[in-house]
Amino acid sequence: MVQAVVHGKAQTARSLQPAFLAADVGGTHARIGLVSPSPDGRRPVTVLEYRRYACAEWPSLTAVLKDFVAQLSADMPVDHCAVASAGYVLGDAIVNDNLPWPVSIRDIREGLGISTLAVINDFEAVAYATQFMTQADAVPVIESSAAQVAGPVLVMGPGTGLGSAVLLPGMPHATVLATEAGQVSLAPGNELEIDILRWLARDRAYVSYEHALSGPGLLNLYNAICALRGATPGLQLPAEVTRSAVERSDAAAVEALNVFCGLLGSFVGDLVLLYGARGGVYLAGGILPQIRGLLLSSTFAERYFNKGVMRPFLQQVPVRLMEHGQLGVIGAAGLYLDGQHAH
Repeated sequence: MVQAVVHGKAQTARSLQPAFLAADVGGTHARIGLVSPSPDGRRPVTVLEYRRYACAEWPSLTAVLKDFVAQLSADMPVDHCAVASAGYVLGDAIVNDNLPWPVSIRDIREGLGISTLAVINDFEAVAYATQFMTQADAVPVIESSAAQVAGPVLVMGPGTGLGSAVLLPGMPHATVLATEAGQVSLAPGNELEIDILRWLARDRAYVSYEHALSGPGLLNLYNAICALRGATPGLQLPAEVTRSAVERSDAAAVEALNVFCGLLGSFVGDLVLLYGARGGVYLAGGILPQIRGLLLSSTFAERYFNKGVMRPFLQQVPVRLMEHGQLGVIGAAGLYLDGQHAH
């Protein structure tokens, strides 16, 4: 996880000039926004300009940020930046195997000519932003007839990796717990998943949920099923598996996605119990919006509720699917403005 740190002049975030940069950087896309503190209080910032970049098309995060600044419609000074990213800070670098290039904190500060750079965990930023969502911003996956209650909110989702964070309500502001739940040991729930786990463990000493519930994980599931069924894999990329499953053009891809959804439901249920997430669950990440129909018709709900005597508790916890969009940008900016991580 990224440890939230601030590099630059010692000053409070609220002393920033009106507009600053906020970035949400994942393994596939970097979402960049020019933001300013919001006057209405409904959201911490107003997004003035926003662009999404395909990371593989750029040589570095610095190059992405410089392009964004060069294309700003207004000529205004930008002296501060908040970056949400997976990984962790080690000296000058953000270390994350899922990013397509190394990230140098010094290179960003010098390349942009900024005085302050804050680094924040990516799912921590998304979790923070859920406070400002409306019902229209998410699609129900599991609805609850119980009245909504205040309590911890779980945000998790598969993308290039498997991220997870928990929003803890409080005053004067909420606190976000960044987690590495995706690195928990993969727990199979049926005979097929036991066989898949055995196959995945052939060439690794440890199998985590991320090895199954992520883009690369979906490809792992597909290859495992092909091996178990005696079929020759014909798909090479996670996006090909997803597309073939949605189109139902490849039987192994369809089965892999069914396994993916079942494991996800089981894992989400475990995390709800672990964190006492009475406030609900938001599913995020880059994969799930693409398979929305399959997710809703899958065994996700069955596996989510399959927790023995805890089923009644889980029936009171709604699960919603959210589009990532600008949420990471808003969350990174809001956490920075709250000053929760400046030191």
